[in-house]
Parts: sequence; C-alpha cells; structure tokens
Amino acid sequence: MKKYDVGGMSCTACSAAVEKAVRSVDGVDNCSVSLLTASMTVEGDVSPSKIIKAVKKAGYTASVSEGEISGGGNKDFALLRLRFFLSLILLIPLMYISMGHHMFGAPLPAFLSGSHLRIGIAELILTVLILAVNYKFFTGGYFHLFKLNPNMDSLVALGSTAAFSFSLYILISDPMGHLYFESAAMIPALVTLGKMLEAFSKGKATDAIRALSKMSPKEATVIRNGEEIVVDAGSVEIGDVCIIKPGERIPADGIVVKGFATVDQSALTGESMPVEKNPGDKVSAATVCLSGYIEIRAVAVGQETVFSGIIRMVAETSATKAPIARIADKVAQFFVPSVLSIAAVTFTVWMIIGKGVEFSLLRAISVLVISCPCALGLATPVAIVVSNGRGARNGILFRNATAIEMIGRCDTVLLDKTGTVTNGKPVVSDIYAFGDYSEEQVISLAASVEKKSDHPIANAICEYADGNGIAYEESDNFMSYDGLGVSAFAGGRTVKCGKYSFAGNPSSEEPSSDGRTGVYVGDGENVFGAIYLFDSVKTDSADAIRSIKKLGIEVYILTGDNKNAADIIAEETGVDGIFSGLMPAEKAEIVKRFRKDRKVVMVGDGINDAPALVSADVGVAIGAGTDIAIDSADIILINSSLKDLARTVRLSRRTVLNIYENMFWAFIYNVLGIPLAAGVFGWTLSPMICAAAMSFSSVCVVTNALRLNLITIEESVSDKLIKTKRKKEKKMGLFDRKKEETTVVIGVEGMMCPHCEARVKKALENVKGVKEATADHVEGKVTVRADADIDRSKLEKAITEQGYKVKND
Repeated sequence: MKKYDVGGMSCTACSAAVEKAVRSVDGVDNCSVSLLTASMTVEGDVSPSKIIKAVKKAGYTASVSEGEISGGGNKDFALLRLRFFLSLILLIPLMYISMGHHMFGAPLPAFLSGSHLRIGIAELILTVLILAVNYKFFTGGYFHLFKLNPNMDSLVALGSTAAFSFSLYILISDPMGHLYFESAAMIPALVTLGKMLEAFSKGKATDAIRALSKMSPKEATVIRNGEEIVVDAGSVEIGDVCIIKPGERIPADGIVVKGFATVDQSALTGESMPVEKNPGDKVSAATVCLSGYIEIRAVAVGQETVFSGIIRMVAETSATKAPIARIADKVAQFFVPSVLSIAAVTFTVWMIIGKGVEFSLLRAISVLVISCPCALGLATPVAIVVSNGRGARNGILFRNATAIEMIGRCDTVLLDKTGTVTNGKPVVSDIYAFGDYSEEQVISLAASVEKKSDHPIANAICEYADGNGIAYEESDNFMSYDGLGVSAFAGGRTVKCGKYSFAGNPSSEEPSSDGRTGVYVGDGENVFGAIYLFDSVKTDSADAIRSIKKLGIEVYILTGDNKNAADIIAEETGVDGIFSGLMPAEKAEIVKRFRKDRKVVMVGDGINDAPALVSADVGVAIGAGTDIAIDSADIILINSSLKDLARTVRLSRRTVLNIYENMFWAFIYNVLGIPLAAGVFGWTLSPMICAAAMSFSSVCVVTNALRLNLITIEESVSDKLIKTKRKKEKKMGLFDRKKEETTVVIGVEGMMCPHCEARVKKALENVKGVKEATADHVEGKVTVRADADIDRSKLEKAITEQGYKVKND
C-alpha cells in the first residue's frame, strides 16, 4: 500500500473524482481518498508515476507522501487568509459604493458623484479585482465543469459569473438599472472566508496526530571510540550506546546497560506516571528521562522503533474510510449535478410564472451558492481523524477506520486468557515434600534439572529457587521428553520433573491440582515432592471485565488450560462463560460460531491467537507495545491493560454518534437550504446570505467533530448496565464442547466453479448445528461437519435453494 498527498480538492465531489480516476488505472486493487488529510492510499501493483498521471488528468495534483499526515488544513490556511484579506480590502469600498450609497445615501467621492455610469464602472473594476484574487474558484470550477465532473468550485464559479454577467449586461444596456456586482464579488469572498475557517479547524483536527511526529528527538549523545559525541537522532545505529540525561528524549528503542532513571512514557502509552528503569530494562524512543542517568544500547532505530510504527499506523488509519462514509460517497456522485439541475429548474419555473429574468436568475444563483457538498465530505473523516488522535494519545492504535466504527457495535468479547486476562507468567504457589525429603530439597532438585530448560515453568521454578537462596545441585545428562517432562542426573541420582506418572508412579493418576499446574519431582519409581504453579490474574482484569459488561457486552474467556484452572479464572473475573482445553484452530471455530448472530471482538496477544483474531469482526492485540506490526489485529492496546478495551468501545460509540450528528447537519442543511434559496417557502435569500450560510455549514461540521477531544472515555454514570440473555444459544449447545459430532457427505450436481462452491458452503454453514462445510465442484460433493443429531433434509434443502441438485445415490 502506497500513500500520496493530493492537492486541489475542495469538496467530497473532488475526492470522489480522484478515487474514480485512480481506480480506473490497471493494477489498482483499491483506493481511498481523504478530503480532510488531503491524502490518498492506493493498494495494488502499480507505479507511482501512473497514479500521479491519473490524478493530474482528473485535474488535481499528487505526490508520493513522505509518511506524515499532510493535513490540508494547516497547509492551505496561510494562502486562504491572504486571499480573504485582499478580498476584504477591495470589498469594503465596493460595498460602500453600491449598498452604502444606494441604500443609506452615503456620500460618494466627487469623481463618482452624480454619475450612475461611473459608479457602475467603479463597481465593475473592484469586482474584477476581487474575482482575480479568487481566480482558483473559476479556473478549477470551469475545468471540472467542462470535464463533466463538476465540484463545489463549479457551483461558486457559476453563481458568481451569472451575477457578474447579468450586472455587466445591465450596465451596458441601462446604467440606471440595479446592478449585482457586490453579489458577484461577495460570493467568492465569503466562500474563501469559510474555506479559511474550515482549514483552520481541519488543522486543529490533525494537530494532535501531527504532534506525535514532533516528539521524536532531534539529537542523540552516543559513545563512539570511547568518546561522547552528539549526532542526529536519525544517524544512531543498532548497537550504539546512547547517553540519556534528565530532560532528554530517548533516541532509539534499547536496553539499559548502566545507571538508573525515571522515564515518562506518556508519548507511547498515554500513562503519565513515570516508570523506573534499571539495567536490563527496555526503553522506547521518544520517551523522556525525567530524572537520573542511564546508558542504553540501541536495538531498533529510525523507522523501526515502536514510536515510528505508531506514527505510521496513525497516518495510514487517518487516510482510510469507515463503512458509514459510503453514504456520503454515494451522495457525492450526483450531488453537484443535481444542484445544477435544480438551479436550472428554479430559473425556468420562475420565468414561466412570470417573475422576470432578474428575480429568476437571483433564485438560481442562490441555489448554486447555498448548496454545500463539503459538509457531507467532512462529516466522517474529520471525526475519524480526531478520534484516531485521541486514541493514539491514550495507547489505543487503530489499523483502519473500519475498526474505529465496528468495535463500538460489538455485543460479545472473547478473551484469550494467558497474557490477556492473566499475567502470562506462571509462579510457584505451593510446594509439597514426601517421605524424608524437605521442601527445600524438592525445589533444589527440580531447579537443578530445570535450569537447562527454557520452558516458562522451568524459569518459574528457577526464579523461585534464586529468590529464596536455594542452592543448585550439579547436574548432567539432561533429557527432554515431549508432553511428559525433563530429566537429568543430579545429587547422585536420576531426577525426573514433569507429570505424575513420569516422575515416579507410572500406573497412578495425577492427583487433583485444584486448577493449578502441577510439576512432580521423583526418580521414576518414587515421587519426592510436588510443585504447584499458577498464572495469576492481572490486578485490573476483574474491574476491566466488569466495566466491559456494564457497556452491555457479554464477555467469555478462551483458553488452552484445563477446566479446573479455567473455572478458577472465571470465578475470579466474573466473565459470562469460559471455553477450556482449546487449540488455536478451535478458538477460531468458537469465534465463527458466535459470529452467526453477534458482533464479535476477539482479544489476544496477536500471535498465538492469530486465527481467532482474523475470524472475529474486530481483532484486538493487547500488550503488543514492542510488536505493533501484528497483521492479524485491527486494534492494538499498548498498555497491556483490559481497561483500555472498555475505553476503546466508549471512544468508538461516541465517534459514531458524532458522525451521525455531522451527517444529519450536512443533510438537513442542504435539504432545507436549497428549497429555501429557490424560494419554495415564499422567502427569498440574497446570494450573499447564501454564500455565508454555505461557509458556516462546513465550519459547523468540523467544530462538532473537534468536541471528541473533550469527551470522556473513562467509566461514567452514562454507561448503562444492559443484561442480555442467551438461553436459546445454551440450549443449542453453543457452550457444550463435548457434544458429539458427525460428518455428512452429500453429492451435488450443478456446481461449476469456486463461486458455486462458496455459495453452497455459505448456505450450509448458515444451518443451525453445522460447524463447517467444504464443497468440491470437481468431485461434485460437499462434506459437512455438524452436530450428531443434524437433520440431513435441512442440509439438502439448503443446497437446492441455491439452485443445485442433490444426488440420490
């Protein structure tokens, strides 16, 4: 996927035109244009030169993006401000001469006094100058009009030109007639004012995100050849030792090799509380050393740091579109042509009624000027960008705009247990010694054997021994037995650590461990002792799950642990249910079954749970601050806390509400404004008032979106407790994993291609009780894995309803 900066767009019709032009290029798989950030993302195997050529042919400019959010707002604000103030300087005398003299009898300069012709010529000259200052409305507007791709500039150009041409005709034919030069000049001037305010607001919307880039340090102090030297942060290399002093930003991801410091990691995680860093601890680029002194060894530099990855992700997300934006995209395709048609009809109807050319033309001009496609185009992207920036500041990273919208619609959350709900690290909880052995001897022998293993359980046992000052025995002949345990010669004997039967009682069943993981120590004939370990629940998991449930969402845990261990976790966290003893593929199957009638969010570590994350409506990776490039996750929670999941849902719901507010305003404005300007309601609006109203519309939409910076995403009284009941699903056996299954093979005639296979597969998997269906058009059959009591006639009916025939053999 490549990103481009796009110039010259003024409304949603422009972004639609750019998308259409780029999509027509061979090799382009997908294209998304953001009016707010003046950017475009293109997917497909196509050279940038072809993309840029297509955009230029459509009447706009394009260049390969350097990675940052361009934010058309700040870039255009200065130019628009200059245009407006030049227009204002010329507009003041124009308004004085025209309206001040005619309406209020204001005195005129001597060279104009008493001559309507000279007054008209002065108005003409001032108007021409104002139109020249705002020439881009006319060059761009007419260019796109002649290309049969009219945009907002086309409406402004037509409205202003009509008023100017009519006034010029009156001036030549009857200098005593009423002129409308001030309307012709006021229209582009007021639209420029609106554009200037809109650009300022758009800049505010992207400021929070752009500020991320500014947090990257500019310089770094490194030790090279035994000397301290200051270099550009971008020239730090992997392996360099960097010196960090109080107040300095860390220039690279690294490991502390010397010293002690407290570090502000808020730029990365959103947490303002400082974190202590000692030798061996990891540090991240762009975080700030508050106090102390440390030396770090760089392990990731430049664009490979976690912080740079965050900036890239935020920029890419801001350029994508949420599903709800499709409404505005569809309207944009016919909005401007429809307005042109309405203006023509307005002029024709009033002429037929007998109102005359002047009245009819002013109504048509008002229709052209009051319509605002910009508000429609900005309704969704400005809210998405503000929400995206708000999330980034709080350690919530969205991969695309779809995730921002969809997670707020979820009603079910499925959680991986290890590392998500629990700490993901087993710790020794209990030690039992049998016969003449003491607890210390049991740990000593176990640690002596396990020290040569890299298994998490082995590390936990060795950490316990080290922490309690227990000495190791000399050991050799280390052996590992898959699924059973490990052994070695230690303390003058062979010691085995692992399952109960492996350690010393081959014919006996393993004693109950009450949900804990048991490691037994023996010599193959007798068991010396037992060590029990437990993966403890994170301190905030129970509160986080309660907070998620308060949002009306059901929460379930998926784990590979045994049922006893899973039940303990379920009781401690208060989840609605738990699935135990699952393999990764089985987790994905559970997700698919839930998705048949729910919106499902899967939360995991993004690696082992990749199949389940991809299968869900929204995949969330938690605790991935050091590996943000997890392709299977749609959202990444850097802080390793489930509390951020509830915050994410609240942010999503408030963002979607804000989008609906924006779209309502944009639609209602045009629905009411256009008929009002046409004179349908019996009132008449001057083109100048219509131009001011049009400018105000876009500013309102952007300002409303900026309110997302002020809303709370913490738990509040506005969170409603919604209790949901799923008795029907429980009767169906959704939570009964031991229900017997069967495989049904059915012959099918008429399947001709993979498309046919997909239709049959989808139809069968929608039948209750079906877990998986596989269709083969070559062999002419389908294989269905389903509950043992599945009704075959229902399967055959699902096939025939798709237009295929079931073989009777």
